[in-house]
Amino acid sequence: MNLISCKQISIAFGGPLLLSEADLQVEEGDRICLLGRNGAGKSTLLKIIDGQLPVDAGEIIRRQGIQTALVPQEFPANWNGTVRHQLQAVARSQQLSEDLAALQIDQVLSQLELNPEARIENLSGGLKRRVLLATALILDPDLLLLDEPTNHLDIEAIKWLEDFLLRLRKTLVFISHDRAFVRKLANRVVEVDRGRLQDFRCGYDQYLQRREDVQNAEEKAWARFDQKLAEEEIWIRKGIKARRTRNMGRVRALRQMREERRQRRDRTGQVKLQLDAGQRSGQLVCEAKQLGFAFPDMQLFDNLDLRIMRGDRIGLIGPNGSGKTTLLKLLTGELQPTSGSLRHGTNLQLAYFDQLRNQLDEDLSVKDNIVRDHDQVLVGGQPRHIYGYLQDFLFTPERARTPVRVLSGGEKNRLLLAKLFTRPANLLILDEPTNDLDMETLDLLEELLLDYPGTVLLVSHDRSFLNDVVTSSLVFSGNGRIEEIIGGYDDWLALQEQQKQPASETKSTLKPERRRQERPRKLSFKEKRELEELPARIEALETEQEEIHARLADPTLYQQGDGAAISDLQQRLQEVEAELEICFARWEELEQIPE
Repeated sequence: MNLISCKQISIAFGGPLLLSEADLQVEEGDRICLLGRNGAGKSTLLKIIDGQLPVDAGEIIRRQGIQTALVPQEFPANWNGTVRHQLQAVARSQQLSEDLAALQIDQVLSQLELNPEARIENLSGGLKRRVLLATALILDPDLLLLDEPTNHLDIEAIKWLEDFLLRLRKTLVFISHDRAFVRKLANRVVEVDRGRLQDFRCGYDQYLQRREDVQNAEEKAWARFDQKLAEEEIWIRKGIKARRTRNMGRVRALRQMREERRQRRDRTGQVKLQLDAGQRSGQLVCEAKQLGFAFPDMQLFDNLDLRIMRGDRIGLIGPNGSGKTTLLKLLTGELQPTSGSLRHGTNLQLAYFDQLRNQLDEDLSVKDNIVRDHDQVLVGGQPRHIYGYLQDFLFTPERARTPVRVLSGGEKNRLLLAKLFTRPANLLILDEPTNDLDMETLDLLEELLLDYPGTVLLVSHDRSFLNDVVTSSLVFSGNGRIEEIIGGYDDWLALQEQQKQPASETKSTLKPERRRQERPRKLSFKEKRELEELPARIEALETEQEEIHARLADPTLYQQGDGAAISDLQQRLQEVEAELEICFARWEELEQIPE
């Protein structure tokens, strides 16, 4: 049964259409994830569905009596007092009767495991997110709308939210770039792309496959169209014969094709991430012995022994407030330990991504945050014009001149990456770099880190990102203990399951050091390029092989009596055949890895 139908809706905010003749039907029982680039119009669409924004054109048909509720991305700054007081204020603003409001509030407080007397200003980010959800649920909505519900939540809070929403059994439309969250929750994916809505009635993994098919088909159709247009442009330039009356239909068709090409909205380009790894660091990057840090009223952690070696990619996993960011600040020298010692290796060049984005000046423009009064930036030792460099991070020249304070969260994160990547670094410390980034940029950042030869320390609550990138993890328990494991988040879960088994079952499987579980992975950017280049390399080697065979078969070579030349050719033939064997084996290996 349809709850809401959006038919041919369009909306703009003084520029190009954000949504253009878009269609969407929301049916009872749907759990729809809205995906798309930052700024594509996802949050706008949620507000349209909620009735907060009128459309410029089109029609929205709502089922009679339908109740919607939107949970926004940001927590209101003016909310204070107790949880119950705030829920009562929301109920009054929605004109709920006192008896119904009291019943709904008690039920929601129980569902969300909230303390009604807790003061909002003292709550953690996860509990504030629950309060936001509670204000929506007291309306008993038919359709619940969620804008980035997992942002700034730790992994345990995200898992709780996943399970709660699945038990809730309500129709959902939500925005999220957390791939694990989307995989578990969504039964439909709607992509906001160039003003249109593409509906994929499937889960996230099937969506990825179908989306690639759609894009390939679109590219082939565009190529055919562009070839036909080019042919018609050549024809029209042949002279006056092309414009005689009997050919006017063809001329009109050409004009229509030109207009169709002019109105085509090409896909937004991909972010181009490049990072100069700088000089090679020493083998030992950092060593901590009995390291500890305490605030006057709380010990965060103690007795940490840790050796970080060149090339390590280490994930920091744990609840908010357990000390992950504090440990990063100790490693950068921003904080000093309260106990133990910390020794850094040689030749370190550090780049630090701060989740609070304190390195950005909100009052300066995007451009001035990187180069101030200059027009050039050094990238990999080569000068580049600042506007060209910023376009790699999807900032148009016009956007590059705007103040940082008006940027979205995803744009600010892209800008901070752009700023960090202007200088060489063999040690990357990244504190929540994945917040607000769209999925395509996340994929590219993953590939960059996988190909990066330096050392990476990474805090993230994105489980898929951790699984794909890190080689080992530091797990913060929240009670002062830090455990080092091999692998990422799923490896930690598997280890926990092992430890829960009876001793008789785990005796044969537990070892002093676990090997990281092999998991399916996709080709990195370098591997894709290598796979593309291998056929040409093999062809060149085979050509050289044939030429050497032909020369060795030529009797005149032996008549000349040049034993050194014959020996060199035989040696080179062995080298070519060995290299061919390596290339064929590598080609077969790369072909087995999905793109």
